[in-house]
Amino acid sequence: MMYGTVETDEERLEHLLKLRQLQDETGGFTAFITWSYQPSHTELGGAEATGIDYLRTLALSRIVLDNFDNLQASWVTQGGKVGQLSLAYGANDMGSVMIEENVVRAAGASYCMDEAEIVRNVEDAGFIAKRRNMHYEVLGDPVFRAIDVPRMIELATAREDGAGHIPAELSQYEARSRAGKQLRVIPN
Repeated sequence: MMYGTVETDEERLEHLLKLRQLQDETGGFTAFITWSYQPSHTELGGAEATGIDYLRTLALSRIVLDNFDNLQASWVTQGGKVGQLSLAYGANDMGSVMIEENVVRAAGASYCMDEAEIVRNVEDAGFIAKRRNMHYEVLGDPVFRAIDVPRMIELATAREDGAGHIPAELSQYEARSRAGKQLRVIPN
């Protein structure tokens, strides 16, 4: 759930209650992640939600969504330290190492943690770090403890900042932003 643009607190709660009902009906969600709106570089603009607002939203999510086994910390939008605090506010999953991330980065967030840093944050918060698959089956201990893994302190990018090249497979898609529409000229 992305929050923090124009919705009210009541609308956030309504969204959570609808998710809870859907989970009761289907059991189809493996996890829930709440992401705060990242206003930089967006047409909507506005202010970024605070870390306190994020932690309150996460804690409320844990209470309302007690039928979700897993709540993931959004360190990608909040940073490692708020991600670490998330474990005390209802999250039981720090997510995963990212090699490349372009969605929230395009909006201005640029946090990066490799496995060693994620594990350090989990353990410093008093928890035991384990690897898992997408079905939340435990796979074992962190990889970097068994083999030498190079540290990754920066995310890769699919496209350099300011690159105006649009891949051929995307050139015919309608642009969703004003800036995108100005960049694309679609032949008739």
